Amino acid sequence: MPTHPQEPDRAASDPVVPVPEGAGRPPREDLPRPGPPRSEAGNGEPGPDAAGPARAEDEYTTAIRELEDRWRRALADLDNLRKRHARELERERAVERSRTAAAFLPVLDNLELALTHAGADPGAVVEGIRAVRDQAVNVLELLGYPRHAETGVAFDPARHEVVGVVQDPDAPPGTVVQVLRAGYGDGERQLRPAAVTVAKRE
Repeated sequence: MPTHPQEPDRAASDPVVPVPEGAGRPPREDLPRPGPPRSEAGNGEPGPDAAGPARAEDEYTTAIRELEDRWRRALADLDNLRKRHARELERERAVERSRTAAAFLPVLDNLELALTHAGADPGAVVEGIRAVRDQAVNVLELLGYPRHAETGVAFDPARHEVVGVVQDPDAPPGTVVQVLRAGYGDGERQLRPAAVTVAKRE
């Protein structure tokens, strides 16, 4: 007589619960597993949100260091530029002083020549000194400082310095009657104003 495997005793009224398909099977390899989020590139590294504040702080620190480095370099460049400008300015001043002094060397030579002939004819000495004076005036004019010793011109406070007021019926009031000391230069390049006496106003 054939035998059948014995089944466990159960009540006839117990319902039979169907077992879901796949229950009790190992998980499939092609399905995603729970865990930290992956980057979109799929390289297994955490996404940008997983970095947190630490990465942003590192970026800010790097940016600040770069700015500080650029600031220090700019300060060093400015200091070098200031020093180079000071050296160039001093060199230009030295060149200008040398040029001015060289322009007056012929004047000194003529003065020494006039002194060597001081015992000669007094008239010749006077003429020689006058020629040296004219030469010096010409040098100053070439350097940008023309001489002003005109009389009969209207008083100009920018060019004249009044040292006296005189009564002169032949001169219009407010005009220069006499120049006591010549002036040199004009405007911002004025060495000094001319010292003059002016006709008195009525």
